[in-house]
Amino acid sequence: MTPAYPTLVLSHIEKVHVAVVKIWNSREDVEWYGLSVFDEDWNQIKFASQHRTVKIDLNNSKVIEIYIRSQDADRVVYICSESKLFKGTNKVSLISSRICSKVKR
Repeated sequence: MTPAYPTLVLSHIEKVHVAVVKIWNSREDVEWYGLSVFDEDWNQIKFASQHRTVKIDLNNSKVIEIYIRSQDADRVVYICSESKLFKGTNKVSLISSRICSKVKR
């Protein structure tokens, strides 16, 4: 996920901050990634995005805007993507990964 240290800036929506991240898929066995936002104690923070789970084909990337309430912006420490492994696919993978970027202050 890039940037390694995303920043939260005011969005065009009142009382809402936004971070823009780019997720790259280099794994043949994964097409879906889930998004999450955490504080310093790894408690989840509510956020909005076009999709909570995004499909990214092999060797492709997607730019994603993550919207966070301004009242929660100071609590945000990590923005993460997690590979999603689904049952019923013919792909065999035993490794699920979570990649987190630390928000720049």
